[in-house]
Amino acid sequence: MLKIKNLCYAYSNKTVLQNINITINENEIVGVIGGSGVGKTTLFNLIAGILKKQVGTIEMNASLCYMLQKDLLLEHKKVIDNIALPLIIDRVSKKTAYLEAKKLLKLINLENIAQLYPAQLSGGMRQRVAFLRTIMMNKKIMLLDESFSALDAITRKEMHAFYLKMHNEFNLTTLLITHDIEEALILCNKIYVLGKQPGEVVYCLDVKKSNTINAFITSNEFIIYKKKLLDILERY
Repeated sequence: MLKIKNLCYAYSNKTVLQNINITINENEIVGVIGGSGVGKTTLFNLIAGILKKQVGTIEMNASLCYMLQKDLLLEHKKVIDNIALPLIIDRVSKKTAYLEAKKLLKLINLENIAQLYPAQLSGGMRQRVAFLRTIMMNKKIMLLDESFSALDAITRKEMHAFYLKMHNEFNLTTLLITHDIEEALILCNKIYVLGKQPGEVVYCLDVKKSNTINAFITSNEFIIYKKKLLDILERY
């Protein structure tokens, strides 16, 4: 679905990314972790086309959408309006856009919040609405840039379960930036570690999960994976 080959990028005379090679297969959730300043957000901006490529290639066989840490909901519009917005922007009729938004809310039993404003929602509920709005863009590849980091631990756990459900429901392919090693292990099938400056891929971990998420979190495999990633991050 997404293949990055020999990608390099520099701001003025400072190289930020060096020889990045990443492959993401259909329906995978792939994580990118690394310390501050290794170019994670620059990488996302290159994939999204916000920055122009300088060296290397980015190959995609599907369109993508980009969800940031902030939910960016329109405060003066109701939940149903926020969710329908991508279709309306695409010049779909308002009637059809609102019908599709209602279907999406019904799918996850959230019809009761359709007429509320963002200010009336909790942080976790706002993030759910933002995610549903992103789903309405009808893209197969999703970029998540620290999308759950502003939430408290309990809400973040709920959002992880919510996201995995939506990922399976809509057959998404996801690339995720996170500073949270446990979050990366819970959500991802594969994790790339960016290190050094300029940033480059210093390690790739395939995450095998034979049990449920709750069983995986308490397993020896989870502890081994976490220790390995911590060791790599400390080294770079």
